[in-house]
Amino acid sequence: MPKVRVLARLTRLMLVLLLGMLMASVIALGERLGFKVPTERRQRWTCLFMKRLVAALPFKVRVIGERPQKPMLWVSNHVSWTDIPLLGMLMPLSFLSKAEVRQWPLAGWLAEKAGTLFIRRGGGDAQRLREQISEQLGQARPLLIFPEGTTTDGRQLRTFHGRLLAGAIDQGVPVQPVAIQYLRGGEADTIAPFIGEDDLVSHLMRLFGQPQGEVQIHLLAPICSVEKERAALAFQAQQAIQLALFGVEEAEVTPRRQARAA
Repeated sequence: MPKVRVLARLTRLMLVLLLGMLMASVIALGERLGFKVPTERRQRWTCLFMKRLVAALPFKVRVIGERPQKPMLWVSNHVSWTDIPLLGMLMPLSFLSKAEVRQWPLAGWLAEKAGTLFIRRGGGDAQRLREQISEQLGQARPLLIFPEGTTTDGRQLRTFHGRLLAGAIDQGVPVQPVAIQYLRGGEADTIAPFIGEDDLVSHLMRLFGQPQGEVQIHLLAPICSVEKERAALAFQAQQAIQLALFGVEEAEVTPRRQARAA
């Protein structure tokens, strides 16, 4: 029975990925013909694709809180590559991702065509990144970032990098904190996290071989960024997410377990 379950889920996933390839191909063809697809349209198409992708994942999703009515900088904790479709289905968004994702087979190409901004870790281009984020927000385009810079096992938070929030301060755009929590049997899910030396295929096989898990997405109160120091703004967002996830205000900085950014 588990093998049948995995096969059925993988088949459904492949059909969704074919849809994504078709949408990305339309964008690529338009570019070759000299027709630039507006970012807003890319965001809408990406949101549609994310909804289909989430429907193919073995999760029961519960969204707690109100979706923002105006563009903001979305800031979330990071547990797995599945965070991206789960949050991307909520509304049209662009994403900030590590540069390595651009090289991933299929996924990197889809991410690029969806308008993802890529960041090089330790690349020394902090000012350029700040300008990119500021430009995105200045054009009223909501953007999602993972300020921990990597994934965790979902049972702790790492320190939020304030430099990633500088663009919101530049534009006076509010920050939308989001807490994403994976549960299985009422406890923290140990299967959903994508960390360490894990690879995508192995993770998919484990995830699809298990019964449906639960995901809770907490859309927290927006935080005003006007005249804030970036470190203070990052800490405030971190505290809000820490409280939503673990019920405590004091953020725990945990360098113990090295993880993998998705």
